[in-house]
Amino acid sequence: MPRTRRPVAPETVEGWLRELGIEAPARHERDGAASWDLVLDGLRRFDVRVTLILDPETGIVVWVHYAPPIGDNRITSYRRLLRWNDEIPFAKFALATDDRPILTSEIPAPLLDRDELGVTLARTLAICDLLLEGSAGWIWIGGHIPPATRASRQAALFARYADRLAAVVPTSARRV
Repeated sequence: MPRTRRPVAPETVEGWLRELGIEAPARHERDGAASWDLVLDGLRRFDVRVTLILDPETGIVVWVHYAPPIGDNRITSYRRLLRWNDEIPFAKFALATDDRPILTSEIPAPLLDRDELGVTLARTLAICDLLLEGSAGWIWIGGHIPPATRASRQAALFARYADRLAAVVPTSARRV
């Protein structure tokens, strides 16, 4: 039987973010939904733009702005996104209206709590890390990955959910 809970308030999500060591920026509200624009770090890929969209009755969508719009080699890029969709559970790639690759994951309202949000954020960042070489050409001019100049701001988040990440980020996805 599915869990039922009261709708999650935006203030609750902000509290969870603080507990997870993530600074909660100003909230945006429209048509009963709330959103937050975050800038998070993977362990290898830094400054990943992530938008959280909360509909208190439905749940939360984690929307990763994965890369700038795809220009050349669209067929190859589309095939890569489709393959990743097949190989990586609990997260899906798509194209925004401007042809920007996005990575999304959803948490339905009955399952939404601090730990589900935390593991979903850590999982999406781990996917960004895992697929770094395969998407470097979309993200950086010439496909050259810049050297890390600092530690990840989300290292504690990864450590907290390490046991849950191993099961959902398959090694087969490492092929690019």
